[in-house]
Amino acid sequence: MSAIDILVSEVGPRDGLQSIKSIMPTEAKKAWIRAEAAAGVPEIEVGSFVPPKLLPQMADTAEIVEYAGSIPGLAVAALVPNFKGAENAIKAGAHKLTLPLSVSETHSQANLKKTHEQVYEEVRKIVELLNSLPEDQRPEFEGGLSTAFGCTLEGKVPEKKVVEAAIKLMELGCDEVGLADTTGYANPAQLRRLIKLIRAEVGNDKLTGVHMHNTRGLGLANVLAALEEGITTVDSSLGGLGGCPFAPGASGNIVTEDLVFMLDSMGLKTGIDLDKLLQIRDIVVDALPGEDMYGFTPDSGLPKGYGENGKPGWGVAA
Repeated sequence: MSAIDILVSEVGPRDGLQSIKSIMPTEAKKAWIRAEAAAGVPEIEVGSFVPPKLLPQMADTAEIVEYAGSIPGLAVAALVPNFKGAENAIKAGAHKLTLPLSVSETHSQANLKKTHEQVYEEVRKIVELLNSLPEDQRPEFEGGLSTAFGCTLEGKVPEKKVVEAAIKLMELGCDEVGLADTTGYANPAQLRRLIKLIRAEVGNDKLTGVHMHNTRGLGLANVLAALEEGITTVDSSLGGLGGCPFAPGASGNIVTEDLVFMLDSMGLKTGIDLDKLLQIRDIVVDALPGEDMYGFTPDSGLPKGYGENGKPGWGVAA
């Protein structure tokens, strides 16, 4: 894969599917992941290792991770809620693990059924497991700071608590932390401030990714603010599928198609073929009849002259 400026991490097969009632057939998931990889998407969070009784949409995650791992050049990410999930993810061959720590303790109880101290204990055990593996077989381990900008269950989340949680996760041995706007509360000024505060404590290279929602229409504005602070990895979901099933009203992932259009138009390299990406929606629509798909770019189409003359997009200076 050629050098890219911004890594777009597709989270639709995990975050997109866990929040809807429909269960996507395993073969359709594979087709979706295969098509996105062919379009140049470099990283896909393909599932979550949670008990099937809690999220039946994720029952086939081990099979999906194994399949995605066979696709050359694709970085395969998975969400793990605990040590058991991490064990299963490692066994299946995931390249990256993310454990979500809800900074809001109320949301942590609703999402993981654990207090902060119990989550930290899971992190300790996972780090021990990873350190027992040969170095070339260790997946990357990210501590995800969920509900970092506010919580539908608890309300305001103090920034001091977010920073303290980031420090603790790094002290326990995470490779990095990520900021997640689980409930769609974030605004650009708040995001800039929190990125600065966390990086001042853990280092710029230990916070490189954000997971924003578009619940209140600020998704791309927040992404732009994050990019201006030096963030280089952004999560998004094809068609804007998803949210958090344990945070009421937390709908609306950033639409991958709109995100790629924005980055492309700005002349930032993602390695993703936008024409191919737009065609992948048909796979998801066919497999999930009745589920809403979002996105301005898919609805309006690409501007006249987009991508002509070898330029990366439209509106880029010659």
